[in-house]
Amino acid sequence: MATISIYNQEGKIVGDLALNDKIFAVKPNAGLVHEAVTAQRANARRTIASTKNRGEVRGGGKKPWKQKGTGRARQGSIRSPQWVGGGIVFGPRSERNFELKINRKAKQKALFMALSDKLINKQLLVIDSVNTEAIKTKVLAEMIKKLPVGRTILLVSPKADPSLMRMVRNLQSVTLVSSNSVNLVDVLGHKSVAFLKDAVASFEKLYA
Repeated sequence: MATISIYNQEGKIVGDLALNDKIFAVKPNAGLVHEAVTAQRANARRTIASTKNRGEVRGGGKKPWKQKGTGRARQGSIRSPQWVGGGIVFGPRSERNFELKINRKAKQKALFMALSDKLINKQLLVIDSVNTEAIKTKVLAEMIKKLPVGRTILLVSPKADPSLMRMVRNLQSVTLVSSNSVNLVDVLGHKSVAFLKDAVASFEKLYA
C-alpha cells in the first residue's frame, strides 16, 4: 500500500498516511487519459456562435429586379448568400452538439492514473489541516510558501468551505475544489495537488 507524508501549516512532516492502491497506484495509460481529457473538454464546450441562413435573415421578400431584360444576373432576393447582409452558408449553428461519450469507469480510471502519476513525481501531498479562524489570504499564502509545491496548486477540501474559499479566492495560483468535484482536467492543469487530510478519506470513500 502506498504511503504519503502529512505536512502541517509550518511545512513540517508530522506523520504518514496510507493511500488506497486502487486509486493512487494505477499504471498510466496515455491513450485513455487523452480520451478522457478530450471528452471532458468537449462536454464542457458551449455553443456560442450561431449564424442565420437566408430563411432567417430579415427582409428580402421582394425580387430586386425582373428576371429578364436588365442585362444583370437574375436575383430572387437581396438576402441570398452572395449579397451583403444576406444569409450565411454553412456557418456555425446553435444546434451543434460537441458531446463525446466515455464510460464512467474509464473516466474514473483516467483520473486515478493522473493522481498516481502525481504521487510518483512527488507532486501530490497531504496537509494536516488549515486554520480558518483568521480568514485571511495572507495566512494561506504563508503556508503555501513553506510547502514543497509547484507554481500552481489544486487544493482539495473534504467539502465546500466558505471560509477557506474566501482565503483562496485572491490567490491566482491556487484552485480550491471539494473532494467530490476533483476532475481530470484540473489535476493535469495544476503542477501540484494538495489534499487536506480529511479530504483523502472522503475522496477514497466516494470511489470505494
